[in-house]
Amino acid sequence: MKYTQGTLDKYTAILAESGYIIRYERGTFQSGWCLLESRKIVVLNKFLSTEGRISILIDIIPQIPISYDHLTLESQKLLDSIVKKVEHAA
Repeated sequence: MKYTQGTLDKYTAILAESGYIIRYERGTFQSGWCLLESRKIVVLNKFLSTEGRISILIDIIPQIPISYDHLTLESQKLLDSIVKKVEHAA
């Protein structure tokens, strides 16, 4: 997998299509992210590199409820690959 802005855009699209808002903010988050579930907001540390942001999203996406039916076909395939990767690593 390539850690490019295009790849980051695809991962953020999964969250956006599920109704999540992604914000890049300064903060003292230990893991580089914060999830405000009741408001469907994902806050990422703005000082992370593109690679860091992608890695964080790969960690976050399987942990939160995603509306599979609201995703485009491309996003569904990407979500499936993320879930398989996480399951394989476990």
